[in-house]
Formats: sequence, C-alpha cells, structure tokens
Amino acid sequence: MPDGGGRSVLEGAFALLGAVERIEEAGLTRLAAECGLPKTTAYRLLEQLVELGAVERSRRGYRMGPRIFRLGQGWQPYPGLRAAGRAPARRLARITGASVGLNVLWEGQTLVLDWTPGEDGGVLGRTLDGRAWPWFTAAGKVLVAGAYPRLPLGPLPGSWRREAEAIRELGVAFDREDVAAGVCCVAVPVHGPHGAPSASLSVVTDPAHSLDRLVGVAQQTARTISAALRGR
Repeated sequence: MPDGGGRSVLEGAFALLGAVERIEEAGLTRLAAECGLPKTTAYRLLEQLVELGAVERSRRGYRMGPRIFRLGQGWQPYPGLRAAGRAPARRLARITGASVGLNVLWEGQTLVLDWTPGEDGGVLGRTLDGRAWPWFTAAGKVLVAGAYPRLPLGPLPGSWRREAEAIRELGVAFDREDVAAGVCCVAVPVHGPHGAPSASLSVVTDPAHSLDRLVGVAQQTARTISAALRGR
C-alpha cells in the first residue's frame, strides 16, 4: 500500500529510520523534508515507530529507540561469528589486561561487532559495540590486505601495496596512535570456513605497552576462533 508520498509504507518507515540515524535527533518537519514525505504521513509513521520502540520522542522531536539498538546487537555478517569469538576474546582480555574487539568490514568501514573492555579503563575501557571506524585502522587494514577480490574503497595510498604485502606476510597489522592519540592496536585476521579473512581480532592498549609482545597471543586466539568457525 503506497503512502501519501507515493512510496510503500515500509519504504517510508525505513526512510524515516535512516534519517533519524543520520541526524540523530530531529523534529517532524525536518524528518519529513529529509525523506520527501508529507508531514501527515511522516507523523503517522513516526508515531507507529514509537509504539514499536523503533524510535522514541525527545525534547527536539524524535531519536532512535531501544528496540533498534537491541536488534542491531544481533547483526553479524557471518553465522556463528559472535558466538565463536566471545569466550576466546574475553580470555584474551583477561590474559593481557587490554581491550579486545572482534571486527568486520562493512561498507568501507571497520565495524566493531563485539567488544571486551580491558583493565586499563578510561577511553579504552568504554564499550564500543556497534561503533564504526575508518577502514585504515589496524583492524580494518588486516582485512583489506587479505581481501579478494579487491574491495571498492576508492583510491588507495601509493604506499598501501607495500604495506598490504607486509601485513599478509606477517599476519598482523599495527596502529601506533595512527588514528587516535593514546590508542595503540594489534590486529590479526580471523579466517572463515573457506579460508578467507572473515573478521579481525584487535587488541587495543596504550602506548606504554609493547605491541610486539601481544602478537603471539592474539594470533593464537584468532586461530581458536577460526577453528570454531570451521567446525560449524
């Protein structure tokens, strides 16, 4: 059934959800304009989304609701990836005291699929589930370097080919405060049932720690996760 703007009701509702995600919080007039919907249609759909818990009313209009957050937490690009990674990642966090992330590439970004805060607290101890970072974090680089066919990321730096070869040869990528001050990272690939990198395991710490000493235990943990994925 089309709505007042010529779209189906489902298309209109998803357009509004997309607008709320982009803007984060906005009133009816702006959301209707963003989606090309009549205000009456936008209001009706938004109120239905409120009833479902997909969006919620706020002082400035509407924002994303808790049900979308809960549904999003269940998303994973490969079956069993979260389940296979959770226990090994938590064990790695206990052993190293660092924060550990399980990450995937999605639409040219590094998406943190699961996050285990370490003992270091502060910015490194915050929960980062669902956060998206540029592909050129260590967690993204180790996936881009092993991707085949080449991912559509646009023009790559001239030095990338040599860097990618080193990452493939060593099986690890490093981030020494390259993306954020005070944040360092070791990332290794997690291989899926067919042998291609399906995800990356990242160990995130501060500059006071030696990244080289984290490589072996990170790679062993990644092998454990990879074996569990193959077992499925």
